[in-house]
Amino acid sequence: MANPKEKDPVDIVHQNAIHVETIMKELRHQKLYTEFNINPFKKLHILTDKPMSNITYRKEEEDPAFVQAIHRAHLEPTKKYSHPQTEAQEIGWISRPLIASDRSDRRLNFPRQNSEITKYMDAAWRLKEQTQNLG
Repeated sequence: MANPKEKDPVDIVHQNAIHVETIMKELRHQKLYTEFNINPFKKLHILTDKPMSNITYRKEEEDPAFVQAIHRAHLEPTKKYSHPQTEAQEIGWISRPLIASDRSDRRLNFPRQNSEITKYMDAAWRLKEQTQNLG
């Protein structure tokens, strides 16, 4: 049988060099964020104080930029953006009709028409509903 290959002893200097190089890479690509905001797209749950608590809190003044971001987040997409942002938004983006509807134009207007059969069935359905409601 073949002898299993023995591992070389750990070289501490080599391990330290790898560790230093890894830290330098992390520091090179690290971004430090110091300004934090609440996400306006997430629902905010406000908890009230206990009823018998006598602790009073001072009134905080509103940040107008944050209030505007909250209001903008609750708008529908057509009011937020001038053009659709995704492919799915393209369907129904322009919701107003392309031409004004003219009821007198017979080419585009097909009003509901009743025949003898539809009048008879309408009366039969009404009679059936009335008998079911009474009995």
